[in-house]
Amino acid sequence: MTRVNAEHYIYRVRWSAEDNAFIGTVVEMPSLSWAADTQNDAFVGIRSLVAEVLDDMLANAETPPDAIADRSYSGKFMVRVPPEVHRQLAIDAAEQRVSLNRLAASRLIGA
Repeated sequence: MTRVNAEHYIYRVRWSAEDNAFIGTVVEMPSLSWAADTQNDAFVGIRSLVAEVLDDMLANAETPPDAIADRSYSGKFMVRVPPEVHRQLAIDAAEQRVSLNRLAASRLIGA
């Protein structure tokens, strides 16, 4: 089995008033977190925890999650909206003389 690189995962550290601590998390494994008194300790703690979990998963022949940064994306995804929203978007696109796809993409990226 291929070794997964814990450095490729997306880590976040935020302050939690509820816990009175900095909380480290990893996007690809939302059930994991690490609380610490400093941002750095929270980051080091969550990175260490992820490395341990990955080692454990590999030792048990489990498939670790792919790092989001290592995944390929086609640039396509489907969004379901209510029919009346679809109609209004189609009208807006027609009035702007652009495709519905172009209109939706420009609204998603804020252009």
